[in-house]
Amino acid sequence: MKDMSPLVDMTRLHEAGSIRTQRPIYRNLLPPCNNACPAGEDIQAWLGFAQAGNYRKAWETLVRDNPMPAVHGRVCYHPCETACNRGDLDASVSVHAVERFLGDLAVKEDWCFVIEAAPTGKRVLVIGAGPAGLSAAYHLCRMGHAVEIHEAGPLAGGMMHFGIPAYRLPREDLMREIHRIEAMGVKIVLNHKVADVLAEMTAGRFDATFVAIGADVGKHVEIPARDAVRVLDAVSLLHDVETGDAPRLGRRVIIYGGGNTAMDAARTAKRLGAEEALIVYRRDRGHMPARAFEADKALEEGIKIKWLTTIKEIVGPELTVEVMELNADGRPEPTGRFETLTADAIILALGQSTDSGFLHHVPGIAFGPDGMLTVGPDMMTGHPGIFAGGDATAGERSVTISVGHGKHAARHINAWLHGTLYEAPKKSTIVSFDMLHLPVYSDADPRQQRSLAAAERISGFEEVVSGLNTKEARFEAQRCLSCGNCFECDNCFAACPETAIVKLGPTHGYRVAMDLCTGCAVCVDQCPCHAMEMIPEPLGASL
Repeated sequence: MKDMSPLVDMTRLHEAGSIRTQRPIYRNLLPPCNNACPAGEDIQAWLGFAQAGNYRKAWETLVRDNPMPAVHGRVCYHPCETACNRGDLDASVSVHAVERFLGDLAVKEDWCFVIEAAPTGKRVLVIGAGPAGLSAAYHLCRMGHAVEIHEAGPLAGGMMHFGIPAYRLPREDLMREIHRIEAMGVKIVLNHKVADVLAEMTAGRFDATFVAIGADVGKHVEIPARDAVRVLDAVSLLHDVETGDAPRLGRRVIIYGGGNTAMDAARTAKRLGAEEALIVYRRDRGHMPARAFEADKALEEGIKIKWLTTIKEIVGPELTVEVMELNADGRPEPTGRFETLTADAIILALGQSTDSGFLHHVPGIAFGPDGMLTVGPDMMTGHPGIFAGGDATAGERSVTISVGHGKHAARHINAWLHGTLYEAPKKSTIVSFDMLHLPVYSDADPRQQRSLAAAERISGFEEVVSGLNTKEARFEAQRCLSCGNCFECDNCFAACPETAIVKLGPTHGYRVAMDLCTGCAVCVDQCPCHAMEMIPEPLGASL
């Protein structure tokens, strides 16, 4: 008898649905980089355009969420890279370096923001031209609202201008991105300190206000002192350096504190001529609030750090310090052992508070520690129509977090102006490294940004880290694994034994021909980025 098995197989091809118990679907999930970004950038999406060489589209996608990529590519602490799945394969994608490249390219090519929304007739006042205020103004303007920023200082930028040293953020790069926000229609009024917000709103016919005054008042600590050497706070030092009023610090400078501002103050002291800059901090390195790479940069430049030490008394140029030790809970405890240090100047870097006193008379507004404003999930204070965000509110502080606050507040302000409520879309499943199907080898080491030698750095305020060129930036973008999002690699198409995967053309992805699919899951197993999943076959769907 003739073998009829091939004929049986051919028949099954056309009745495949009847034998499936599960079916593959294409599904976009959430990459961990996107989830970790405080500004809410769609990082995977703009990296996808950059790896294809479509830099204009990459920039346009990026600035939907963050209007200052050249700034963030330089100063963001890039938690996206800490979360990056590629770090478990070889090394994380240098997202900040590609972001900086796009920001710098946009300046070079004079790319501009586009407003598509029609004017709403609503006016919004923003108090403070720092990162949160600029971000909120940008997003509100793109929504069609008229926005005016009232800034107490002589220049826009807030702590980006007066708190981050120029060796990390050159002022021309900052101001170019601020000018682009102005060019889209945001009005910035400088040297205008708001004293009465309610009167300001009435006079300017503003429908809502966003308070983004930052935290630019340095904290002090009660230390017994007699005929003490010059004592400054770090915030004032960094501000005075920026305005050209840098103080004479002397040969030996002690910085008291362990945060990022302490690292900036120490590195600035070196650039102002201090032969020795010593950071004194009451805990150990594992518990310091400063980012590890900020401490590394300081150490590279010859900054010394004395851990587990606290200042007890200052008499003239001498400081009495007590050695601390960590208890079982990791908290520092005094030991009763003392040492003597000498200094020509002491810089206090013990945190900042918010100058929010001008709001104390506004009904409903509540305050937390250090003058911080209390806001709800919608970023609104207890007074209707007055919102707040950035460093003036509780939580971790950074430029990127503040920019995220500005965007989040703009969405709530926009909804409030329209008499509705904003509800954030539900997040998709985050794709972890173990969900990917990757090769066991890697041959794509990250492109490295070049840095000035330590000896060159401390001679002035020239930018320390340089950017990537076009070839390097594109290569780095191509290292992205596109976690949870299809990038049309054709693995599923090539792997399907039933030719059930149908290509829909460039950028349009694929579909599954269910009359051919047997539910074998080979396509899902071959998808490197987990953009496909198997789901149970709906009862009766294929019969």
